[in-house]
Amino acid sequence: MRSAGFVPRWLIVPAVIGLLFLLVPLSALIARVEWATLWSDITSDAALSALGLSLSTGAVATALCAIVGIPLALLIARSPARVAALLRALVTVPLVLPPMVGGVALLYLFGRNGWFGALGLPFTTPAVVLAQVFVALPFLVLAVEGALRSTGVEFERAAASLGASRATILRRVTLPLAAPGIVAGVVLCFARAIGEFGATALFAGNRPGVTQTMPLAIYTAFNGAGVSQGTAVALSMLLLVTAVAVLLLVRGWRPGVGR
Repeated sequence: MRSAGFVPRWLIVPAVIGLLFLLVPLSALIARVEWATLWSDITSDAALSALGLSLSTGAVATALCAIVGIPLALLIARSPARVAALLRALVTVPLVLPPMVGGVALLYLFGRNGWFGALGLPFTTPAVVLAQVFVALPFLVLAVEGALRSTGVEFERAAASLGASRATILRRVTLPLAAPGIVAGVVLCFARAIGEFGATALFAGNRPGVTQTMPLAIYTAFNGAGVSQGTAVALSMLLLVTAVAVLLLVRGWRPGVGR
């Protein structure tokens, strides 16, 4: 049975204040939902366009993150301590940078005068995907890398001693053992991708039907243009529900849950 530990009673007050600081703003958002028009707000043309774009670009971005992020996580997890620390720090940089900085960096890389300016990516739908990959990739890499480190290398060594090739070890041992972390990383990556705003706004712009994702539609509505504020609140609620669902799904895939 897991011990409850010993927490000083005086810590309960600041802990409750901290919890309320997180929950009260969300309660205020829920209170502003116009339930009578919620369905029509969510299913309006502008809302569906933003929702569809967010989901489609988020799915593509998550797939790209998985393709490059899982190998990167494996490289970090199996590298010597100093190399792993350096790689982990580099991967973490986008997490601590304001998303706007990422948008500026992408714009200078792919903009008209950038290194890859000939591709003409800014202010297009692929630009949305690239912005989402930039901000969401660290979530997947760090989650998978932590799972790979926790599994250790003992089973891999045992498989190698029995004559299994590196590819077979990866397919039959390493990835199955890290599956909960991989799923958690993918889900978190997708949630971060569909919620991306800053880098997308600078690098991809805010063109309805082309680059206007749900966060951009919400921002536009509260600045007096585009969809109505009722739709903006409805979309905010949709993102909130998505976030809660993501957390529940991640918890369900955590090793040891329910013990």
